[in-house]
Amino acid sequence: MILASQLVLFTCIRITLMPNAFAASEIKKLPQRCSSSMKRTRKQGTRMRKDDSTKVWPLKYKQLFHIEDHDFAMRPGFGGSPVPVGIDVQVESIDSISEVNMDFTMTFYLRHYWKDERLSFPSTTNRSMTFDHRLIKKIWVPDIFFVHSKRPFIHDTTMENIMPRVHPDGNVLFSLRITVSAMCFMDFGRFPLDTQNCSLELESYAYNEEDLMLYWKHGNKSLNTDEHISLSQFFVEEFSASSGFAFYSSTGWYNRLFINFVLRRHIFFFMLQTYFPAVLMVMLSWVSFWIDRRAVPARVSLGITTVLTMSTIVSGVSASMPQVSYVKAVDVYLWVSSLFVFLSVIEYAAVNYLTTVEEQHRFEKTGKVSRMYNIDAVQAMAFDGCYQDSETDVDQTSFSLHSEEDSVQGRCTGSPSADSSHTKRRKSLGGDVGKAILENNHVIDTYARILFPIVYIIFNLFYWGIYV
Repeated sequence: MILASQLVLFTCIRITLMPNAFAASEIKKLPQRCSSSMKRTRKQGTRMRKDDSTKVWPLKYKQLFHIEDHDFAMRPGFGGSPVPVGIDVQVESIDSISEVNMDFTMTFYLRHYWKDERLSFPSTTNRSMTFDHRLIKKIWVPDIFFVHSKRPFIHDTTMENIMPRVHPDGNVLFSLRITVSAMCFMDFGRFPLDTQNCSLELESYAYNEEDLMLYWKHGNKSLNTDEHISLSQFFVEEFSASSGFAFYSSTGWYNRLFINFVLRRHIFFFMLQTYFPAVLMVMLSWVSFWIDRRAVPARVSLGITTVLTMSTIVSGVSASMPQVSYVKAVDVYLWVSSLFVFLSVIEYAAVNYLTTVEEQHRFEKTGKVSRMYNIDAVQAMAFDGCYQDSETDVDQTSFSLHSEEDSVQGRCTGSPSADSSHTKRRKSLGGDVGKAILENNHVIDTYARILFPIVYIIFNLFYWGIYV
């Protein structure tokens, strides 16, 4: 027991007397431990980079294409022959055609093909490498733009629809999905029986033919379309590819490519909305030729209604069309139809005037009362809308006021003379009803019933024969 307590006391005295030597030994051991832990961390980081190579991919593609060693602001082969750039197009849809704005909107895939030896890289498998849109900002690409375009844009859902693909020998495929609204110079001389030729033009903005040669990659087969392209008012008859040149006085000649397509308009919509209503209004105006010429309210209201309806049809068609300075085919048809409707109103004005003149002459020859009373009787007949024969007219105008009162009293008392005269008049009208109708029809109405339909039919034959 005494020996153990002495040993503990000795140990405490030693630690108290030698603190510096103990701390120095511990400090010497610390750098060795830190260096060994750092070596283990480096080995683990190297192992992780080997397992996940994508974390160092940005550095690899820059080293692969030697982007820092070349000036990609210059075209391939700068100072030498022009760089050939092949183009092919896959048309996805024609979104809209606007006659008012005279433009069209098209969505398609545009693909560029060229060779840039600065992008060649060694490969044992000879396989191409595909990248996203970030590579395009680092390398040279053709500066293609669309002539007469209004609102072009590249689709960016969910990412920008851009794909560069590089082959080991330096051949590059650059594809993008784009929607373009461009001008289409339309001719509406035959509207709506027209066929429109529209084109989308591609051209390099900065490089003329001495620096860049733009061509269709596979000739006429470079333009492909979707089989299900359809429009509400047009039928797409033809797609074709062509090429040409454009000259600018300040910069020279440029290669230009054309995407041509032919649109034929569907006529059925306009037949229902324009032509058929116009024909109905013209035929409705002919009904007035069969109405009594003294029925002024009926014939005038019918004529005014048809004229106003034709004006509404003409205004509706003009509102949906551009304000062109030439006559369209639909204008010819509508204005000629309006002329027929207007002439039917003028025809009745002539009939009514001649009828009034005839009645005045009749009363001047047969009437025995004052001229003013005769004129009032004629006006009364015109607004009654009923036919009255000349004998009855003479009897009515020759009676005085007292005789009219006596006749009324006679009819009320049921005198035999009044009944016999009334029965005799009914028999005479019933027997001569055909003669009365013929006498009431003016000669102008008789000819109008035949001439108006014949002339309108002849006009339709010429119209549809010329424009169809």
